[in-house]
Amino acid sequence: MSEKHTEWLKQANYDMDTADAMFSSGRYFYSVFMCHLSIEKSLKGLYSKELLKFRPKPIISFIF
Repeated sequence: MSEKHTEWLKQANYDMDTADAMFSSGRYFYSVFMCHLSIEKSLKGLYSKELLKFRPKPIISFIF
């Protein structure tokens, strides 16, 4: 479980590269969306690294 954060950060970097490609091709809406995903995955990686546990849940689970 301790290496889970590296996977989140790899995915965040990949999403950021995708955002750059989308931005370069003029697909600004999708570029912003990919930036959002990258930030979310980076925060999940930081959370799982610093607290040594993996519990990020979708927001819908907090509602019900």
